[in-house]
Parts: sequence; structure tokens; C-alpha cells
Amino acid sequence: MKMLRVPLLMIGLLLCSQGFAATAQQNKMTTCNADATAKSLKGDERKMFMSTCLKAAPAANDDAKALTPQQEKMKTCNADAATKALKGDERKAFMSDCLKK
Repeated sequence: MKMLRVPLLMIGLLLCSQGFAATAQQNKMTTCNADATAKSLKGDERKMFMSTCLKAAPAANDDAKALTPQQEKMKTCNADAATKALKGDERKAFMSDCLKK
């Protein structure tokens, strides 16, 4: 009986932890709801606002962030190191040289 408690507890914890991560849709809902509350919208106005807000495309700074030049360089160097299958010290040396260029 005691040996059964630990696996059941672990399974329960794993199932519960999945519910805590907010999805993009949940984040969008929270933002739209806060905007509607800030504008003191009620009734049909609130429903229409929430509908259009939730249908709107995500803002440019939310999901599709533009990469800085340094991030672009890092992405390129990382891809090159991956295609060359570099590992450990060889990868560190390659990344250092590549990022200095």
C-alpha cells in the first residue's frame, strides 16, 4: 500500500502541473479582459469588444518578435555549428569565432 502512494502522487503532480501553464489564447483573453475593464465596458459593448479583441492578430511584439542583428548572427552561427555536428570545445571555439565576425 505504501509503495503505491508515491507513484500515484507523482502522477497526480504531473497532471496538475499541466494546468498551470498559460497558453497564448489564455494570455490574449487576460489582456482583452483587462482592456475591457479599463474602458469600463458593460453588456453588449463588452461582448463586441471582447469578440474583436480575441479575433485580432497578435501584436508584433508578442509572438513574432523581430530579431536583433546579434540574435540573427547567433541564430546563423548556431545553425552552422549544428550542420557541422560540432560538440563540446570545438563548438565553443567555432561559436566564438563566428560571433566575432
